[in-house]
Amino acid sequence: MNPLSVLHDSLYFFRRHLTSIVQLCLPLVVLETLCTQLLYSQLGEKPSPAYGMLVSLLFYPIYSAALILYLDTRSNGEAPLKRDLFAKALQLWPTLALLIMISSLLIMAGVALFVLPGIWVMINLVFAEYLLVLRGLPVIAAMRESARMTTGNFWRILICVLAVLAPLWLIDGLLMMAFPEPQAGVQFALDSLNSFLQLFSTVVLYRLFMLIETNATA
Repeated sequence: MNPLSVLHDSLYFFRRHLTSIVQLCLPLVVLETLCTQLLYSQLGEKPSPAYGMLVSLLFYPIYSAALILYLDTRSNGEAPLKRDLFAKALQLWPTLALLIMISSLLIMAGVALFVLPGIWVMINLVFAEYLLVLRGLPVIAAMRESARMTTGNFWRILICVLAVLAPLWLIDGLLMMAFPEPQAGVQFALDSLNSFLQLFSTVVLYRLFMLIETNATA
């Protein structure tokens, strides 16, 4: 399981299915960004990031689950209808939102303990969403199984995650330099673009998930 091969295959899939992924996820990404900006505008200067997380919990589980289901069905040669993907995603929203909330709190607690524990927690939970959405595991069972699957694969997963996030951080930094004090419309476009590009990590982690699961059952 070569990280370069995982990234290459994931990039090929993302580019090949970009139009479908845009149609599937971008409207909710844009709506999420809009609601976040509207909320922050009502809260005054320097609002707590917790409010943004609450807005994200309304939208992210839906388009994340829909994308995971799309990845799985397309990888199996099926052509799912978007309304069927969203219908399933809406059914999964309560448990997936709970999983994301618990995972986020654990990661933030780990980051507060000198960062490295947060990275360790993040990597151990990377497959929890896939196990809940695709395998129907409950929240705690999905988290435990994710930790089990990452055993022995920690560094390969971390390399893949950093290989995805580092360019996004670079792009974000360059855009901040280019637009140090962006107008509301520009900020809206930049935040929407950043959130959408981060979905590439979902494709990469799905590829890793399937490879590790296949190797475990071989």
